[in-house]
Amino acid sequence: MIRKHLRELSVAVATLALLLLLAFLRPQFFSSQNLRDILVGKAYVLVVAIGMTMVILAREIDISVGSQFAICGVVASLLSKAGVPLPLLIAGTLAGGAILGGLNGLLVSGFRLPSIVVTLATMVTLEQGIRWITGGEPVRNGPNFQWLGLGQSAGEVLVLATAGLALVVFAGGLRYLQLGRAVYALGSDPEAARLAGIRPDRMVFGVFVVMGMLTALAAILNGIQSTEGYPTSGQGLGLQAIAAVVVGGTAISGGRGTLLGTFVGFVLLGVIGPALVFLQVEASWEKAIQGAIILVAVASDALNLRQRRNVGASLAAH
Repeated sequence: MIRKHLRELSVAVATLALLLLLAFLRPQFFSSQNLRDILVGKAYVLVVAIGMTMVILAREIDISVGSQFAICGVVASLLSKAGVPLPLLIAGTLAGGAILGGLNGLLVSGFRLPSIVVTLATMVTLEQGIRWITGGEPVRNGPNFQWLGLGQSAGEVLVLATAGLALVVFAGGLRYLQLGRAVYALGSDPEAARLAGIRPDRMVFGVFVVMGMLTALAAILNGIQSTEGYPTSGQGLGLQAIAAVVVGGTAISGGRGTLLGTFVGFVLLGVIGPALVFLQVEASWEKAIQGAIILVAVASDALNLRQRRNVGASLAAH
């Protein structure tokens, strides 16, 4: 049991070590205001990472989530500015995210194109498109959009509760529902999954649609914390989400990983940025650290996969 969750445990230990270091050197890091700012301000990253976990489990990748996030954020701001009722605003933004995710899914599953190529192309296209439409300027939100009219305190609780609920629902779905098990089967062996009655093309399309909807939900959770929607708000989001997923133990080759691991990875990476500020280290090091962590995690997975194959070959030879 411990060996099965060794990655999650090791990341949790690393997070605890970092927190202990901060407690010793910069105890002000643990002020209620700072912790609240980190949790609420980064909750949207967790929501995107949930979707990214499903995409990677299915042996795909989506590096366009930052552009999707920016577009959905601007869409929500425009709808709020136009006076659209909040239920319709949320539904419209989620539908927009589903369409953007479905576009990626259609190109990957329907035309058999590599997901990294597809999402790189859509990332650039969507990024430039939203900048052209807005002129690179932020869009002012409507009067009732910030914190959804609940006030900051209740709005912060809503943001945390929504992210937590999404984590619990999708973790349960991956573990207990047939669709969740199908995602694992698809990532482990697409041909075996097909022979078992799973439609790989439909599953891949569905995973990208869910990714788009979760990205839209994340854009709403982020957008209600501000008075404006920014067309550049998604910069670096893809790196953050992928880092949380692979650091948490989800294999980049698909088929292995848990949302518990993604959550642990999210916590570690969410603490690193503010920790650098409190430790008076250049904030630009955050992305370098994220990239290095991804490289180490992927290399570790590759080594483990090679060892398992060697063991399997040895057993087959005997």
